[in-house]
Amino acid sequence: MRSNLQNLRKNTKAASPAVSAIVITAATVVLVLISSLYALQVLSNQQAKAEFEGTQNSILVFDDSLRDIAWDRDGSRSVRFATQFGHMRLIQSAKSLEISNGIESLYNFTTGAVKYQMPSGYGVSGDVSPSNYILGDNRVVVSKLSDSFGQAFLTQETEQTSITLNYRVRVSESGAIMVGSRTVNYVDIFVIRLKCETQNIPAGDFDLVCKNVGLTTSTSREYTIDEGSTVLVSDGERSDTVNLTLTGDSVVFNLIIADVRVST
Repeated sequence: MRSNLQNLRKNTKAASPAVSAIVITAATVVLVLISSLYALQVLSNQQAKAEFEGTQNSILVFDDSLRDIAWDRDGSRSVRFATQFGHMRLIQSAKSLEISNGIESLYNFTTGAVKYQMPSGYGVSGDVSPSNYILGDNRVVVSKLSDSFGQAFLTQETEQTSITLNYRVRVSESGAIMVGSRTVNYVDIFVIRLKCETQNIPAGDFDLVCKNVGLTTSTSREYTIDEGSTVLVSDGERSDTVNLTLTGDSVVFNLIIADVRVST
């Protein structure tokens, strides 16, 4: 009996270091796995942020390309995009705009937009303010040559952080001429209308192509100075006005409309 007890004590003493080694090894493995998962998450977040910043730059390059061909009939350009964590989306009817002179409507149209979206879980949302414009501002109409047609802004949505590119209306006074005994002012209104089919572009490398598919002009009737002293543009949510500095008797509005198809 005594011999059995002694053997049991020896076995117990021998087992204790073995159990401790197993526990320590298991704990080490768990810590390594946790550290690896954390490091992988940090790396993924860093790569996602780099992609988000890179896509911002690519969208600015795409805007340059699109404006280059907007007034070049049949002109075409493409820009390379590379996505892994987010995806690009083309929107057919992003918004509808109305152009008027305060008296009556001059033109109504619907335009598309280019939108890049990334799930908020990658942490890019922390750098996005409620109205962060990387191109242009919140106005729907511009009148200075230094103002960009393009409007690109960052937004934080419920589950997505996004970059949206669309285009505003530009109003430009081209001068006044004598027509008989009257002084007639001419005002040019430029419209870039994006035409695209709504689609989600899968993640990966792809070329986003912009092509001029139509360039048209039309001329309004002649308005008195009082009737045509302003141009008002509204997108249903916001309205902005350009006040014109006109002299003489009347004003005529020239609409110059560029249709630009966006596709892959």
